[in-house]
Amino acid sequence: MSLLDDILGTEHGTPCLSLYQPTHRSFPDNRQDPIRFRNLLKTLDERLRDLDSATDANALLAPFHALADEHDFWNRAQDSLAVLAAPGVFRVLRLQRPVGELAVVADSFHVKPLLRILQSADRYQILGLSRDDVSLFEGNRDALDEVELDAAVSDVVADRLGTPRDRPKSSVWTYRAGGSGSQPGAGVRHGVGSEKSELIARETEKLFRDVDRAVLQVHSRPSGIPLMLAGLPEHQALFRRVSRNPFLLPDGIDVNPGTLSLDALRERAWRTVEPHYLARLASLVELFGTARAHALGSDDLDAIADNAAAGRVATLLVQAEREKADVDDRLDDIAETTLRHRGQVIVVPAARMPTASGAAAIYRF
Repeated sequence: MSLLDDILGTEHGTPCLSLYQPTHRSFPDNRQDPIRFRNLLKTLDERLRDLDSATDANALLAPFHALADEHDFWNRAQDSLAVLAAPGVFRVLRLQRPVGELAVVADSFHVKPLLRILQSADRYQILGLSRDDVSLFEGNRDALDEVELDAAVSDVVADRLGTPRDRPKSSVWTYRAGGSGSQPGAGVRHGVGSEKSELIARETEKLFRDVDRAVLQVHSRPSGIPLMLAGLPEHQALFRRVSRNPFLLPDGIDVNPGTLSLDALRERAWRTVEPHYLARLASLVELFGTARAHALGSDDLDAIADNAAAGRVATLLVQAEREKADVDDRLDDIAETTLRHRGQVIVVPAARMPTASGAAAIYRF
């Protein structure tokens, strides 16, 4: 289930609050971001006060006010921000492409600005691997950012990860799972030589196996985007041997990501991802052509809209940008309907679209 599927499919009460704004990555531009956020928050407040008096505006807006005061959050901004809230729901999304300012109170979340970003075909993740560190990055052709590991992954790392204690040459090496301090019996002690190497190999394999399982469950499956490895060749080989992640790309980056700047890592990553990205688009275009030849595909917006509403659209290709805003809005409406019926939506650059209408639908039946 993708992030948008999760947002659209989550049961929640009303009203639904949707806030979007551009943000800035660096000082001094980012100083204005919390101010603009508070201005949008005032708009939400005014619109909530216009609703039925039973609406607890203060409770709905409390997490927004807390976020506005979170200094560290605003110092780690990306290119834009989306905040979605409803009774019992509060979702904050940092986005790697800009959006316009918007504050909406309605019976459902306003997700159109998210469609063009979260469903873009050029997104990917990087899993940085070493025997004593695990990191995760997410990016596209233009931007790359390190992302916080989900608790399920970080807990695995904390449970498994240990660092050899520095000692004089001779005697012993101590491995402490989770770095739990100097409690008696916390470590496993072995002599130097082959036993030490075997212990390291076994513990590294356990770490990689558990990390693979957790990353698949909480990062790869929800995002549905390709995952590449970055690390020493021997660590990549071991991880691939134990991995069950179907989103894992066959090619990786043979370098510790910590030795590169984010921009250098993005350039290396995109050189690896681009051939897979182009091959995926070509495959989707071919699949659409075959489907249309068998009356299971269409580029007609009216027909696609009707079939999307009936839950018949399995895959929808949407052009990344259109010159006419009304057409763009309609494409977004169709895409949202497709997602609500558990269809797949992929945003494709104009040069790769197989149709002139801005949409290409592949039907389930």
